[in-house]
Amino acid sequence: MADMKKIKLDIIGLSYSQTQAGAYALVLGEVKGKRRLPIIIGGFEAQAIAIQLEKMTPSRPLTHDLFKNFADTFNLKIKEVIIYNLVEGIFYAKLISEDKEKEVEIDARTSDAIALAVRFDCPIYTYEFILSAAGIMMEDPPKEGGIPNLEEPVEKKVSAKDDKDLTKKSTEELKELLKGAIDGENYERASRIRDELNKRKKS
Repeated sequence: MADMKKIKLDIIGLSYSQTQAGAYALVLGEVKGKRRLPIIIGGFEAQAIAIQLEKMTPSRPLTHDLFKNFADTFNLKIKEVIIYNLVEGIFYAKLISEDKEKEVEIDARTSDAIALAVRFDCPIYTYEFILSAAGIMMEDPPKEGGIPNLEEPVEKKVSAKDDKDLTKKSTEELKELLKGAIDGENYERASRIRDELNKRKKS
């Protein structure tokens, strides 16, 4: 994949997952485009990302802070993070690190990779095939959203029944629901509706 063109991503927002209690939806957006990439991550990783974005300093270093401190001590740098694959809904990422002699790729969970990217202030990239498969197209620029207070309890607002209901909808109804989900910035629901539409295209 070294010859594939990389697409730069920015962190757009972080919100509670509406389907998984204790999980969060991290939304990335392509820098020169309107597509958004929602990724479900755990509460610990969401906290690690939010703390850094909000420039807060925990009383003791979190795991990602420890990694950064360790790397700084030995003059190790992360050059970039690449979300390089998507298999059965799971995103795969790697850290690209370099020293004076060579470049090294280190496999990482996407949530950890992004938590480190914000600490090392390095760019986040992905490839076109991933955005084509999992991206959500935005018609208008999203409103600026804040980072949630991660100490608040998470409510499971939508159950698996919601996905079953989607299968009963017509394609036109799904397209309307998709537009409504995007307008309401509910990227997680939009991704489920898009998945259902994609299934129908393949069948």
